[in-house]
This record gives sequence, C-alpha cells and structure tokens, in this order.
Amino acid sequence: MAFPKIIATMAGGFIFPFLLRLVWGKLCDNFGPIGGWLAAGFIVGTTWTLNHGVGLIFQSGDAWIDMAWAAGTGLFVASALSGDDVGKGIGMIINAIIGGVLGGFILYCLYV
Repeated sequence: MAFPKIIATMAGGFIFPFLLRLVWGKLCDNFGPIGGWLAAGFIVGTTWTLNHGVGLIFQSGDAWIDMAWAAGTGLFVASALSGDDVGKGIGMIINAIIGGVLGGFILYCLYV
C-alpha cells in the first residue's frame, strides 16, 4: 500500500473514535435517549460515508477491518490515556472477543 493511502486509512480510523468520544456523550446529556439515537445516526453514518463511501479507508488483500475495531481500540486508548479505569475496559474487551468468537461459530454452524 502506498504511503498516502496509509495516512488516509489511519486518519479514517482516527475520525470515528474521536467523534464518538467528543460528541456522543454531549448529545446524550442534552437530549437523553433520543440523543443516543441522533449520535448513532450522525456519527456512525457520517464516518461510514467518509470511510467507505468517499473511500478514506483503503482495504487491500485479505485484510478486512471493521469500523468497530477502530472505535474499540481508539476509545480504549483514550480512556487509558485520560486515567479512566482500564481494568473495566480489559474485561469488556475480553467479553467482546468471546462474543465475537461465539457469534462467528454460530454463523459458521448455519452454513455447514
């Protein structure tokens, strides 16, 4: 992959967790549960369009990364750097991995 595409992919991966951390909580604080729905539509929709529609993220070969990986790692690192409880985050990551493996196994069982 060429260097400009690497930079664009890293920027696309950074934008999503940055907007999540910056905007989601404020929308929920100001508008309650409706703010969460608004944040889901605006933040996820806008960054998905930038990354996949406009083509800010370049995926080549067999590598496939979902935006959830960018959100998870970005928010975990931001929490760790800001001094939040990292132990709680590690437990959530382990649970997410277990859930992903279980979900993948169930999908595999559907198509065997």
